[in-house]
Amino acid sequence: MSKRWMTERRNDPYSKAAKKMDYRSRASFKLIQIDDKFKLLKRGAVVADLGAAPGGWLQVAAERVGPKGKVVGVDLQPIEPLEGVETVQGDMRKEETVMDMLEALGGKADVVLSDMSPNISGSYSMDHARSVDLCEHALEFADKVLRPGGALVMKIFEGDMMPDFMKLVKARFKEIKLYGPDASRASSSEIYIIARDFIGK
Repeated sequence: MSKRWMTERRNDPYSKAAKKMDYRSRASFKLIQIDDKFKLLKRGAVVADLGAAPGGWLQVAAERVGPKGKVVGVDLQPIEPLEGVETVQGDMRKEETVMDMLEALGGKADVVLSDMSPNISGSYSMDHARSVDLCEHALEFADKVLRPGGALVMKIFEGDMMPDFMKLVKARFKEIKLYGPDASRASSSEIYIIARDFIGK
């Protein structure tokens, strides 16, 4: 890791706040800001979190849905246990992982969250294409699991493939917004698609 990256991390207020509040990731504040604005995580809701390691979004989701809610996370990497949260290790691009998630949820979900991100290659067009591919898998999963009226949040890297992908999202949801949380790094091209009121394919 570069010295510059380490310095930026030490000076980053969100990294400091995450450590202070015992969140596993500064990314927790992205979900906090998204949910404060769009009010997606209701008490008692069922939530699926894709790309969940190390668990920062799982912590926020579990806090917000409360003990009567249900939160299930999945990632390629193992996720250290969290109270009140179920986790699956696997690749959401593979059918067996999708089936494991459906089994863990045990029914329909109110919200699907995807903070999935490709391994950064340094080629912007390649990273953008991989990001869109992950979002397509998140959308396919939402098709299977979201109850009518449900919501989907996806991180995507902006680029030329985005308009066509947005058409797929708009065909399934009544309301679509793009949102860049303050907690996203200024150097990042990421933006979040907030899709509400699921109507199906």
